Amino acid sequence: MDEDAYTTPCVRNCCLDREDICLGCYRSIDEILAWTSATPAMRKKILAQSQARRAAYLKRQQS
Repeated sequence: MDEDAYTTPCVRNCCLDREDICLGCYRSIDEILAWTSATPAMRKKILAQSQARRAAYLKRQQS
């Protein structure tokens, strides 16, 4: 899979919570900083982690 297969999940709505997780894309600050140099495998992992964080956040909001 080529490098363009995983485009940035950034939605230009950056707001970090107390744990340095962006509430726009749900990536950690370290993941955001690493994105440009990340391999496709690393990007895939970052996307999976951010999607899991988003789901958990939305679930907490519904409770």
